[in-house]
Amino acid sequence: MLKFYTAGESHGRGLVGIIEGMPAGLEIDQDQINQELRRRQQGYGRGGRMKIEKDELNIYSGVRNCRTLGTPIAFIIDNQDHQNWQDIMGSGVCEKAEEKAVRRPRPGHADLPGAIKYNQADMRNVLERASARETAVRVAAGAFFKQLLAYFNIYIYSEVISIGDVNYPGYKLEAGKLEEFISKVEASPVRCGSLQVGEEMMQSIKQAMEMGESLGGCFTVGAIGVLPGLGSHVTWERRLDGRIAAALMSIPAIKGVEIGEGIASASKPGSQVHDQIYYTADQGVYRRSNQAGGIEGGISNGETIWARAYMKPIPTLMKPLDSVNTQSWSAEKAVVERSDVCAVPAASVVGEAMMAYVIAGSCMEKFGGDSIRELEARYNDYRTYIEKVWKWKKI
Repeated sequence: MLKFYTAGESHGRGLVGIIEGMPAGLEIDQDQINQELRRRQQGYGRGGRMKIEKDELNIYSGVRNCRTLGTPIAFIIDNQDHQNWQDIMGSGVCEKAEEKAVRRPRPGHADLPGAIKYNQADMRNVLERASARETAVRVAAGAFFKQLLAYFNIYIYSEVISIGDVNYPGYKLEAGKLEEFISKVEASPVRCGSLQVGEEMMQSIKQAMEMGESLGGCFTVGAIGVLPGLGSHVTWERRLDGRIAAALMSIPAIKGVEIGEGIASASKPGSQVHDQIYYTADQGVYRRSNQAGGIEGGISNGETIWARAYMKPIPTLMKPLDSVNTQSWSAEKAVVERSDVCAVPAASVVGEAMMAYVIAGSCMEKFGGDSIRELEARYNDYRTYIEKVWKWKKI
């Protein structure tokens, strides 16, 4: 019911996004969307491209007088760097296309398999779309979804918990501490809630820069205020945890996802894993732990939904790895493209966008409605029904 599509190349004219299924009547704050785009561009370890691009949203349809119309929302983010690439990446005759042709694929990137799949001698035809630049559109779309969720007091958060071999358990979210948590994370150049650990992460990134290396890491992403009952156990494709895992795995360079304490749970007995259930008249049904990540049997259980995503190091290295020139079939070093040293902080913002998409889509599936008022009425009816056992939890 709720869908979004992206198009565009890294050095093309711009990036295009289309959102279908947004209910009519939702107030949209475009400044807030642009702020989300700025969040994605920040982070210690980002490359020179971020100094060129000043991402801003241009809405072409679906929003009038700051409110959604219920029609497809179309928007464009211009690529400022395209002016330097017009003779290379234009849709017409490109007189300088051969100057930037890529024939030495980077290990770990889509260069080689994409060239084989699409029969491309010049791998730039692959890497321009495979570039993480595409995630700017995801963040913009995610900002729309976040505003829909915020209407129902559902909020998305993220935090970087490891870069390279520097890691920590993560900031413990407690009742009434969401604003404090967000302020700590947003103030950190690596989006880490611990000042000390954040400084250690930056030192690791600095060392990687000096060595011509790149670094990966891990971030947590979650959704607070989600009602129990999103997703379903009845068919595999409707399971909420499966949807979240797929959405996070689709982010470039993400190679692993766990819901809650999924990995650690595999080595523990059940008595130490499952979140026991309690009840009082004041609190309703509640848990004293949330190792399940807010999802049981593919269905949200009313606890905070959270996951971890693991990002591999970026495949472009300033000291390139061994490769093969696919024109001469001789051994050569891989091509060097302008790139980040570490993009885990930026990836965490993209992770928020993808989490927002899955949760917003699940809400639309559960409650339906063509307008925000219709959606609100159905949402409130459901809340009245479940409040017999479930109480609103404010973080």
